[in-house]
Amino acid sequence: MNATTSVRAIVTGHTRGLGAALVERLLAQGIAVLGISRSRNEALSSQANFDQVEVDLSDAERLTQFVARDTLRNFLEGAQTALLFNNAGTVQPIGPVEAQDVAAIAQAVTLNVSAPLMLASAFATASPGASDRRIVHISSGAARHPYAGWSIYCATKAALDHHARSVALDQNRALRICSVAPGVVDTNMQAEIRGTELERFPMREKFEELKRDGKLSTPEESAGKLVDYVLSETFGAVATADVRELPQS
Repeated sequence: MNATTSVRAIVTGHTRGLGAALVERLLAQGIAVLGISRSRNEALSSQANFDQVEVDLSDAERLTQFVARDTLRNFLEGAQTALLFNNAGTVQPIGPVEAQDVAAIAQAVTLNVSAPLMLASAFATASPGASDRRIVHISSGAARHPYAGWSIYCATKAALDHHARSVALDQNRALRICSVAPGVVDTNMQAEIRGTELERFPMREKFEELKRDGKLSTPEESAGKLVDYVLSETFGAVATADVRELPQS
């Protein structure tokens, strides 16, 4: 696919880490971007073809009010290809089930599951003129492999994988979807993981080793692979994928 102004992309959680890198990569390829997050990315605010809205995606009521407005429809108007990157998420609460705060569980499920599913539906409805609509859930290896202390994170990411599998069965020819694990990316979330007490997350040493041995991908590297894949003709051929296993172009 040739990226032109007829391609428009929505990115959630765009203020830092992988989300910010996705926006930069998309803009560099001439794709107009709408960022959605609870705060603004001031570093990118002056970029051409970029707009952003402040929405707390962990608040289901506010998100419901947002998708009821015409923001998505107005942004996507005229696009031949429309992209949605459901990137925003949280790894908290970390710890065994008896130590998890129930309010934190509710917030995590809203941010990690409700928001991507609500936005996927709103996106599909708001882009009727696009002949090519593509939804990418940012998943994780934790969706496919259980980790002690990560029951909420694993469960919520697995929900995105299964949502993609089910939507793919709808066989909507104008819509492709894939839940993609981006690899282990050196972001604030990784720092948060390494700062967790060992008794709450027994696998912490594994992530400390990855950082120490230089085996973490940069946000820019992962964003490049993700964008290339989402724009490729092979996107959507499978409902779940891992950027580390994609064919090299």
